[in-house]
Amino acid sequence: MEERIRGKLEDLRGMLQADGGDLEVVEIKDKDVSLRLKGACGSCPHATMTIKQGIERVLREEIDPGITVTQAR
Repeated sequence: MEERIRGKLEDLRGMLQADGGDLEVVEIKDKDVSLRLKGACGSCPHATMTIKQGIERVLREEIDPGITVTQAR
């Protein structure tokens, strides 16, 4: 499952990079994913919404509904 998660995150990076941001995978443990947003996304006031309503939603819909994504500091 980790390989599928990493692959989908690579796909999603393009959207963030188009807005001047990026993401870094801090840890993937079972269905728990910890990410760090970087660049413009790291300081954006909507970062939590990007993580939960964007990245987490896609991972749940396309890979497994039990995936949880958190923002690492």
